[in-house]
Amino acid sequence: MTRVLVVDDEPQIVRALVINLKARRYEVDAAPDGTTALELAAARHPDVVVLDLGLPDMDGVEVIKGLRGWTRVPILVLSARHSSDEKVEALDAGADDYVTKPFGMDELLARLRAAVRRAEPAGPGEDDLTTVETAGFTVDLAAKKVNRGGKDVRLTPTEWHLLEVLVRNTGRLVGQKQLLQEVWGPSYGTETNYLRVYMAQLRRKLESDPSHPRHFITEPGMGYRFEK
Repeated sequence: MTRVLVVDDEPQIVRALVINLKARRYEVDAAPDGTTALELAAARHPDVVVLDLGLPDMDGVEVIKGLRGWTRVPILVLSARHSSDEKVEALDAGADDYVTKPFGMDELLARLRAAVRRAEPAGPGEDDLTTVETAGFTVDLAAKKVNRGGKDVRLTPTEWHLLEVLVRNTGRLVGQKQLLQEVWGPSYGTETNYLRVYMAQLRRKLESDPSHPRHFITEPGMGYRFEK
């Protein structure tokens, strides 16, 4: 069974999460503060952590940093904070996804399942991802080619690098700062206009309807997600 660690100081939210998770056959531990959360994580080794940022003893970002010091367990942030800066800070610290309160339980559970799937060990032949297929185009990572409708799509080196980072993180939110630093270099981190320009170009070349993208999804103020 998948073990979930819920970290939140609001009893009603914890109760709702515990009931819903247990009903879906998850094992659940709960912590009301950051200190207890770090202790439980070390003792119980959860498969995924659902973490509120507004904790009574420390900021949730500090909990993320504490966990990332020794584990790659998926961390799903659940918070009432709406500002882009705070969301980006949590993602840069090592969170895998972000859900804003108030939240829909179905969406939260879907995000949680996706986080757990991405963390599962790769099966035979999955370690070296080489080809990703969507309904409209195919990305060959080994050959560094994209084929759409039987024809190769010409991408600039920067477009390719951006596409590659997103495809290798399929289904996962990739923060703006991470994208900028991986594609343009470590001295970049705030030039979000670069991302808007190049994402528009990728959509124009690969999406069937660039104004309503199906594969290159924007999470406003946070980053981008590639979906097959």
